[in-house]
Amino acid sequence: MKKLFLTLTAITALTFAANAQTEKGKFIVGGQVGFSTEKIQDTDLKENSFSLMPQVGYFITDNFAIGTGVGYEWSKKEAVGVETVNDAFKVAPFGRYYMGEGPVKFFGQLSAPMSWGKVEVDDVKTHKVNNYGVELAPGFAYFPTSKIGIEFKVRGLYYNHNQTTNELTDTKVKTNSFGLDANSLAPTIGVQFHF
Repeated sequence: MKKLFLTLTAITALTFAANAQTEKGKFIVGGQVGFSTEKIQDTDLKENSFSLMPQVGYFITDNFAIGTGVGYEWSKKEAVGVETVNDAFKVAPFGRYYMGEGPVKFFGQLSAPMSWGKVEVDDVKTHKVNNYGVELAPGFAYFPTSKIGIEFKVRGLYYNHNQTTNELTDTKVKTNSFGLDANSLAPTIGVQFHF
C-alpha cells in the first residue's frame, strides 16, 4: 500500500510540474544552432555553413504562448577558384498552443518565418534575397523536469514566397512554394526551457 501511495504521489507531482510549465505568465526559451562542413576529396570543392536562431516566448494565457526567433545564417562555397557567400538575417514570430495533461502535451505552432539576405561572388554583391512564409507545425513536448521540455516537431503545412533580385541587371525572380511536410521519420528534435 505504501509503494502504491508513493507511486501515485510521484505521478501527481510530475503532472502538476508539467502543467505549471504552460501556465499564463511563464516564459519559454530555446532555439537552434547549426554547423556543417563538406569537402569533396581530390577536388577543390568545399562548403561551410553556420546558423543561429534563439527563440523566446511568453504564455499570455494558459497553454498559449506567443514569441519570436531572431537569427542569422551564413554559408560559403568554394569551387573552381570561385567563392560564393550567402548570408541572411532571420525573424520568425510564432504562436503556440498546447493540449493535454501530464508530462506529455501535444502542440500546434503557427509561425511566419522571414529572412533578408545577400549573395556575394568573389566579394562582389550579386543578388539580394527576401523570403516570407507561413508554417503550421504539429508536435509534442515531453516534460521530464519542471524546467525542461523535449520536443518532437514536423514542418507540417507551409507556404513560402522567395524573391531574388540580381544586383547587376535589376531582374527579379519570384518563387512561391506550398506544401505539406509531415515526415514522422525525420522530425526536428529540440529542448525548450520553461521559466
